[in-house]
Amino acid sequence: MSGASFNYGSSARSTMPLVYGASSSLSLRSGAGALGGQRSHSLYGGTSGRGARISSASVSGVRSSAGGFSSASGAFGSSAGSLSFGALNLESGSAAINASGKETMQNLNDRLASYLEKVRSLEEANAKLEKQIREWGESHTVVTRDVTSFDSSIEDLRAQILAASAVNSGLLLQIDNAKLAADDFRVKYENELAMRQSVEFDIAGLKKLLSDLTLGRSDLEMQIESVKDELLFLKKNHEEEMTSYRSQLSGQVQVEVDAAPSVDLNKVIEEIREQYEALAAKNRRDAEVWFQSKAEAIQKQVTESNETLETSKMEIKEHKHTMQSLEIELQSLLSTQSLEASLEETKARYAAQLAHLQGVVDSLEAQLAQMRADMERNAEDYRILLDIKTRLELEIAEYRRLLDGEDGGIERPLVTCAATSPPQPCLPYRFQIRI
Repeated sequence: MSGASFNYGSSARSTMPLVYGASSSLSLRSGAGALGGQRSHSLYGGTSGRGARISSASVSGVRSSAGGFSSASGAFGSSAGSLSFGALNLESGSAAINASGKETMQNLNDRLASYLEKVRSLEEANAKLEKQIREWGESHTVVTRDVTSFDSSIEDLRAQILAASAVNSGLLLQIDNAKLAADDFRVKYENELAMRQSVEFDIAGLKKLLSDLTLGRSDLEMQIESVKDELLFLKKNHEEEMTSYRSQLSGQVQVEVDAAPSVDLNKVIEEIREQYEALAAKNRRDAEVWFQSKAEAIQKQVTESNETLETSKMEIKEHKHTMQSLEIELQSLLSTQSLEASLEETKARYAAQLAHLQGVVDSLEAQLAQMRADMERNAEDYRILLDIKTRLELEIAEYRRLLDGEDGGIERPLVTCAATSPPQPCLPYRFQIRI
């Protein structure tokens, strides 16, 4: 009786399927005699690390046991490899390998050569991919550094933009202050010019009034002179009349007649003198009263004109002050509006620049993310290829051990790696055949 056992870790039995890809059977024969009715045991396994199954069947022959082993190949891209193991018959004792065994060995050797050729092609493809990955990494290293330099350049540009914005704002503020100061000085100059013109106009009006008053005074003086001349004429006429009367009185002859009493001429003359003097005094008083009334009327008119002029000047000053305040407020509003327009324009310009820089940053980040994704994908492909290569090398080594193994008890370590994605760590197990 012969038995077959599968040990994983310890000597405990376990059932794990060992099927990976296409399967083939490996048959081992032992024993020297034909024992009818004996049962043979066979082991079917693979490299996927999922378990093993042991089956038994009745045979009529000298066969003591049978075992099966299957393996598969891994694929990457469009290339694929398959490995199938033919039947290997090992006769125990001094039995010779029959013709079927030779054909099986020949077929196995052909398949092994094809498998090795595929392994070499996969190794070459793997080396080519590794070279491409290295070249790609070397060619894109500078791009990553450039992205970092772009970040620093962007920060520097932002700092320069902020500094330029501050300087520009300061210059705009100084310009606006200078404009406001110039407007203020212009308004003051206009006010002073208006006041000067007003004073000159007032002086011209006063000069005209002074000329009128001078003319009126000259007229009054002429009237006074005429009155004085008239008075002198009257006095002279009176003196002449008095002289004539005296001469007439001195040449009279005294005649006594019976007549009415004569009139006292001296008294009459005195009365006439008094009348003329009263008339002259009245005329003088009337002239003085007229002159005083005229002077008072003119003075009153001048006073009223001065009051009206002062009132008008005050109103003009108030209106000018109000107009100046309104002009200053208007200039301030215009300056504020200009500043707001300049601020909006500056904001729009800087927003466009920042949007352009943000687009550049987003493009660089997208390129960096794409490169990282490509690197991760290439690393994943490389890891998958490396795992496939490791599994193939392990299967080749195990196959060679099986070909070089003895008829006695064979105990070989076997390592399986999971073919799932992502691959699981390789789990060592021991494959043991006992006869």
